[in-house]
Amino acid sequence: MTDEYERVLTGVGPRLKALRQDRSATLQDVSTATGISVSTLSRLESGQRRPTLELLLPLAREYGVAIDELVDAPETGDPRIRLKPMTQNGMTMIPLTRRAGGLQAYKMIMPYRKGAKPDPQRHEGYEWMYVLNGRLRLVLGDHELELGPGEAAEFDTRVGHWFAAADPAGVELLSLFGSQGERAHVRARTRRDERS
Repeated sequence: MTDEYERVLTGVGPRLKALRQDRSATLQDVSTATGISVSTLSRLESGQRRPTLELLLPLAREYGVAIDELVDAPETGDPRIRLKPMTQNGMTMIPLTRRAGGLQAYKMIMPYRKGAKPDPQRHEGYEWMYVLNGRLRLVLGDHELELGPGEAAEFDTRVGHWFAAADPAGVELLSLFGSQGERAHVRARTRRDERS
């Protein structure tokens, strides 16, 4: 085994541990999400177990990173970022950020579902949404809003929230989500705002 190969394998454990800790997840949380036992996860993080593709694939998916990032693959020289869309319940989410933890950005494409009934969710974090095309139905606590192109909403995700396409053509939006409650900060002002 070459020194380079050994270095790559040795670095996987600390990266896995850092990704888990950045998300404030326990070994049990990751085990539940991936189906990998707590003892296997612990041995991977401590370097007592060699990583395999069967173990790295579900972990990369859970942490939202490419396997290249887990094994610290060398740069290819190609500066383009190839982010892979994820589809869940008909909604396509395209990650626009690659770093673990902190503020995450997504482009979301949601088809219209006739008769969709609100099922508000609550979790830690803060979300900011900006509608690009179509109309978005947003239920936030006791309020129900409909946002059109160019409109934005921001809210604490500990408040019950649910959203869906309100337009039969579907809706496209940008979403910024901070799991630790980070908010989007607007610092620039237009000249029209300055005159107000």
